[in-house]
Amino acid sequence: MLLAESQKSEVSSEKEYQFKRMLKKLRQFRGSGTQLVSVYIPANYPIPEIANKIREEINQAQNIKSKQTRTNVIAALERISNALKHFKKTPPNGLALFAGNISPDPSKSDIQTFIVEPIYTLKQSVYRCDSTFFLEPLEKMMQSGESYGILAIDGKDATLAILKGTDVTIVQKIHNPAHAKVRKGGQSARRYERLVQEATERYYKKVGEAMDQHFLGNVKGVIVGGPGPVKEYFVKEKPFNYQHKILGLIDTGYSDEHGIHEILEKADELLKEEKIVKEKNLVQSFIKEVVKGGKAIYGYKEVVAAIKSGQAEKVLVSDELPFHYFKFKCPNDGTEKELVVREDEREKIFAKPLACPKCGATMEIIEEDDLTDHIIGLAEAHSIPVEVISKQSAEGAQFFHGFYGLGAFLKY
Repeated sequence: MLLAESQKSEVSSEKEYQFKRMLKKLRQFRGSGTQLVSVYIPANYPIPEIANKIREEINQAQNIKSKQTRTNVIAALERISNALKHFKKTPPNGLALFAGNISPDPSKSDIQTFIVEPIYTLKQSVYRCDSTFFLEPLEKMMQSGESYGILAIDGKDATLAILKGTDVTIVQKIHNPAHAKVRKGGQSARRYERLVQEATERYYKKVGEAMDQHFLGNVKGVIVGGPGPVKEYFVKEKPFNYQHKILGLIDTGYSDEHGIHEILEKADELLKEEKIVKEKNLVQSFIKEVVKGGKAIYGYKEVVAAIKSGQAEKVLVSDELPFHYFKFKCPNDGTEKELVVREDEREKIFAKPLACPKCGATMEIIEEDDLTDHIIGLAEAHSIPVEVISKQSAEGAQFFHGFYGLGAFLKY
C-alpha cells in the first residue's frame, strides 16, 4: 500500500468493468524474451521528462545483442515515444503505456500499443522491459473501489487512516496520556479508578471527534482494529456520530501505522462483502419490480428498446456475458442486420455466409463486440447509468441465470 493524499472521486461499476477487461487483455500477452515495455507516469509528472527518458532507452537498446529482441524493443519504445506526443500533460490520474510484439509466432512481428488511464491516482514512475507487461500497480487498484475509514486503537494510542483504491492516508494520530497523569500521588483505589475512567472517556471522545472530522461524509464505512478488547469497548460506547457505519472489528498487534496495515491485510473479506451487499440490494429491488410487473424489464430486445427510447432509468448487466454482438451490412443495398450469438455457437452459426434478406448477397460484418461492452456503450451513448453485476453473490448468479444477465429499471 502507498501513503498518499486521499482521493474524492468515485469509480462507476462500468468504468471498473472496462478497466478490468483491459487488464485481462494485457495479462494474456507473452513476449519472446524481454520485449514487452511498460511505462507508468504519475499524475502531473512532466511529459517531456518521460519523453527524454524513452529516447535514452532507445539509444541504450542499440546495445542489445539479440537482433530480434533489439528490433522489437526499439520498435516498442518508438511507439510509446510517438504516443506521448499526443499528451501535453498527464490525465488526472496519471498514465500507463504498454507496447511490444504480441505475436504468438516469434518469427513474426505484431507491435501493438495500449494506453491506459488508471481509475485511481498513480503515484509511481516505472519503466519495465520484460516477457510480460508489468501490471501490478494497476491490479492493486482493483483491491478496493471505494473510500473506507480505518481506525487502529488500543488504550494508549489511536491511528486514523483513509483507504482509497491503493492509497492509504494517515489522517491523524492520537495519544492517551491517562496513565501518566493518574499514577502520581496517593489516591485511593476508587479515586484512581474514577480518574482512569474519566481519562478514558476523554480519550474515546477525542477519537470519536476525529472520526467525525475525517470520516463522516467521506467514506462508505469504518473498520476498527487493534490489540486487546479496547476496540470493542470503544465501539460499544459509540463516542462518534451515529451515521458512521462500522463494517467490522479486526484483531491486530499494533495501534500505529503497522496496525493500519495489519487491518488492511485482514479486511479483504469485509470489503468484498460490502460490495456484494450493494449488488445484492440492487438485484433484489430489480427482482421485486419484475415480479410485481412494475418498472423493470429484462431480456436483450426489451432492454435495448428501453435504452433507445429513453425509457430506461438504469441498466443492469452481468460482467462478461457469454454472448457476442454483430452488426452486418449488405454491400449492395445497404441493408443492416444485428445478431447476438453465444460464444460456443459462433462457429456453427457462421458456418455459412449470412445472406441479405432483400437481395441474397453475402452480408459483411461492420461491427463486433462483447455483448456486455455493447450494452454499456449503448447506454452511455444515451446518457443512461449502468451497474455491472458480478456473478460472485447468490443474487448476482440469480440475475445472470434467471434474467439472462441483462435488465433495466424504467422511468415509467
